Amino acid sequence: MRIRIGFEIAYECVQPTPMLLSLRVHPSRVRDLETPDTLQSDPAFPIREYRDSFGNICSRALLPAGRTRFFTDTIIRDSGLPDEVMPEAAQLPIPDLPSEVLIFLLGSRYCETDKLSDTAWQLFGTTPPGWARVQAICDYVHERVKFGYELARPTKSASDVHIERGGVCRDFAHLAVTFCRCMNIPARYVTGYLGDIGVPPDPAPMDFSAWFEAYLGGRWYTFDARHNHPRIGRILIATGRDASDVAISNSFGMTTLAGFKVWTDELKE
Repeated sequence: MRIRIGFEIAYECVQPTPMLLSLRVHPSRVRDLETPDTLQSDPAFPIREYRDSFGNICSRALLPAGRTRFFTDTIIRDSGLPDEVMPEAAQLPIPDLPSEVLIFLLGSRYCETDKLSDTAWQLFGTTPPGWARVQAICDYVHERVKFGYELARPTKSASDVHIERGGVCRDFAHLAVTFCRCMNIPARYVTGYLGDIGVPPDPAPMDFSAWFEAYLGGRWYTFDARHNHPRIGRILIATGRDASDVAISNSFGMTTLAGFKVWTDELKE
């Protein structure tokens, strides 16, 4: 399967402003690109790249005063298969976990394990450990939380989502990640492209998507508490502890989002 992916994002700055961006396809998927997803800008200026501590490809730039447009457009090959389902994947005891995944057991900016630990054990303490437990968490979050762009705010945390019972895809992911960590299952937050491939088209404007991965049986598996069923055509951009690690942009000065468009479309062979 070939999928066209890309975006146009514009910012207005009142003065030259440094910015960090996380918009490049993840290194694990770079080999699938037909052409590089090079981050371009209008007006053109130098953009430097680096790998963050989670292995994501990040960009840094100094935006001039006025309007700046970032964009890319490319084609990526995908297996066309839905998310893998592995019911026999086991939950590993903490002493058997690799050291590099231990950080994904800890609380973070939007995933307050200390606030939700008791609730998690009350809700999921009797569920079978492993895949079934993660799926039970997804089912609960999917049923409890209502999706709505009007229900989002940048400061909303997992405990807020649980209380308010509403949010966007990042909020579904934060709550599920937090519950997994409370149940001693390493879980990490994920951002990427996810189009309407194999499902009825969503009339809402396309956006980047958020889901999560749980570490079971010695590897990471994809879970999505918002959609709660296997999807086709996920294109990974970045992973981290929560949304603060993989924000689309972080500016070091006053900026205004002046334009936003994302596309991910299946191409006919």
